Amino acid sequence: MSDFGLRLVLSGVTHAYGDLSALEDIDLVAEPGEVTVLVGPSGCGKSTLLGIMGGMLAPTAGRVTCEGEVAPDCLNALTYVFQDFALLPWRTVAGNVALVLEDRLPRAERDARVHEVLALTGLGDFALAWPRQLSGGMRQRVGIARALAVRPACLLLDEPLSALDAQTRDLLLDEFAALIERAGTTTIYVTHNLGEAVRLGHQIVVLSRRPGKVRAIHRIDRPVAGRAVGDADLQAIEAELWRLIRDDAAAAERALDDTA
Repeated sequence: MSDFGLRLVLSGVTHAYGDLSALEDIDLVAEPGEVTVLVGPSGCGKSTLLGIMGGMLAPTAGRVTCEGEVAPDCLNALTYVFQDFALLPWRTVAGNVALVLEDRLPRAERDARVHEVLALTGLGDFALAWPRQLSGGMRQRVGIARALAVRPACLLLDEPLSALDAQTRDLLLDEFAALIERAGTTTIYVTHNLGEAVRLGHQIVVLSRRPGKVRAIHRIDRPVAGRAVGDADLQAIEAELWRLIRDDAAAAERALDDTA
């Protein structure tokens, strides 16, 4: 096992936007090299919690502690991937990935790292392509390659596949699972899709309706790359997750209807 790895420990994390309580008393540990998936009904605070874990947002109360050491070649300890691919249209695939390395590495080392992550994400043959020439799935792969280029100790993903059509998402999910396994970084993954959750997560954290609290934590102690759509044990866990979320999701939907 590597001597490097980031462990995130949340103690009593609470957050409010003015009078609106978003999260309440969250205790959680994300272990080094594991994928922690955050699920729950709309408005439960998943993205808020991700922002707090990534240091983009300070909690109203409680704290997040980062334990462990990052590797010497890590340029960003915590790195985000969002729904929006956020690629620069005037840069090639290689140029978009290199953006996060400019002014930080010598040219030769930068080029070598870009080549490495493009190969890792299956984009080696598309280095000189323009974003407009790529499918949605390919563009998201570029976003992931760019995040991996800094060799983060923790990768934070906010519904990275949600903007894709179902077929593209399913195809990319298999590749993404293998990629996460190879990268071995601590990963925090937010999704509404329970199929994604059981496919990728080592631990799946179920948040309740707002204010979000930890309702349950499910562990799946199987290699991510060895899982497949249709696995009976994964389907059983997915059904249990939906049972936990269903009533809160229905209540959240009714609340949205009431405000329409």
